[in-house]
Amino acid sequence: MGKAVANGAAADVCLLLEGSYPYVSGGVSSWVQDLITTQPDLSFHVLALVPTRAERALKYELPENVTGVSHIYLQDLVPGVRPKGRHMKVLEQLEGPLTHLQKPQGGYADVAAIIEILQGLNEALGQRLLLNSEAAWRLLLRMYQATMPQSSFLNYFWTWRSIMSGLFTSLTAPLPAARVYHTISTGYAGLVATRAKIETGRPTILTEHGIYTNERRIEITLAEWIEEAVDEGLSVDRQFRDLRDVWIDAFESYAKACYDACDSIITLYTGNQEFQLRLGADASKLLVIPNGVDYAKLAADAAGLAAPDTARAPTVALIGRVVSIKDIKTFIQACASVRVEIPDLEALVLGPTEEEPDYYAECVALTEHLGLTETVKFMGRVQLGEYLGRIDVMVLTSISEAQPLVILEAAAAGVPTVATDVGSCRELLFGQPDEDPDLGPGGAVTPVGAPMATATEIKKLLQDRVWWQQCSDAMRERVRLHYNKADIFGRYRALYQNLADGVGVA
Repeated sequence: MGKAVANGAAADVCLLLEGSYPYVSGGVSSWVQDLITTQPDLSFHVLALVPTRAERALKYELPENVTGVSHIYLQDLVPGVRPKGRHMKVLEQLEGPLTHLQKPQGGYADVAAIIEILQGLNEALGQRLLLNSEAAWRLLLRMYQATMPQSSFLNYFWTWRSIMSGLFTSLTAPLPAARVYHTISTGYAGLVATRAKIETGRPTILTEHGIYTNERRIEITLAEWIEEAVDEGLSVDRQFRDLRDVWIDAFESYAKACYDACDSIITLYTGNQEFQLRLGADASKLLVIPNGVDYAKLAADAAGLAAPDTARAPTVALIGRVVSIKDIKTFIQACASVRVEIPDLEALVLGPTEEEPDYYAECVALTEHLGLTETVKFMGRVQLGEYLGRIDVMVLTSISEAQPLVILEAAAAGVPTVATDVGSCRELLFGQPDEDPDLGPGGAVTPVGAPMATATEIKKLLQDRVWWQQCSDAMRERVRLHYNKADIFGRYRALYQNLADGVGVA
């Protein structure tokens, strides 16, 4: 693949990003920035899917090899010209595939059918035809009868418009030219990847950091903005579908379509592949490419780190946002238990506190209630390299994770971790079953929401110098061998090359 190209020309890779880079910092966005900067000889076009046209501030300085940034505004479908009679007839053909996409059987064939039906409408593709016309109203009524006749029509009406706006915008907005299309989730970005495959025939890749459909299912189940569509009285077993089912089935249909469209389906660890297979992914397309970290830099940042001793206060740290999913309260409670035996304990919370201000206030109140104000310190957003050399144990008490980079970042500096048994934490700390050589544990895993178990493992690492050193050495070597960022992103470089050149997946 060639050098960076000028704006307007086909990029080597078009990255399809929903609700993340370059307008959201951390997590997936940091991974995208690293992916781009570690491959300066490739050109990247960023296609950002965002809700509306509101002004957004860049959270990253775009690398020179980003040759363009374009947008899809999911809830802002363009107006389009006033439709004519021949346009109206087209909408009748959409009923079948659109209805399928709101039921469990939806998938690639339906997306392909919609794209084919919409071809040729050109300037008529917009709200006037697809959402606001008499033909759209009749389509809505027929879909209501086919999917949710027992529900509130008013609630279905607004659900339908929201789903259709995201769907039609994804399938009709301008598509940048590229040699390879790479989506970082299913959902609407996955729809665009499916469309790219259908319309251009170019290779498409999916990388799932977390399983999008699982995350949306949880979000939709808990959402207060979705009105219950069906009154089932005091029944324990649900007898009818409600609007949550419509949303969930739509996103699962989009995921199935994306899995079928993509040439390679990547996730960060093997556990996620079970969910992908359950949703219909072809096992022959599945790959695991884990996250990676800058091993050399992180190791240098922590040069001179030694096993805990009396030279300084023993220090533990939770590195992450102060949000409920990170379960900071379990960390605080564990620290209270540890301090009983280690009175000079220092416990740091390294991460932003503004995302869930009410939860942060609760954590501060718990710290005060337990008499830990001199022990547990909320440091806010920090430069991690400035702290790694003074941390003895990293702690992760999250109730949900994919493949947490903080474990790898701490490990590169030789810091063992105590983590909840979620996502790939066990895999990171104990290695793959076929790890060669077998490096041994790099810390411990504990149940979710178990402060006493967390405290026990923290104390063992702080009080047993031999055990600490064994875990430190194991994690440092595991990262060097298997999670070095340069090697990880080199696999993407080879994948892009092979697919673009028609060789296939390496």
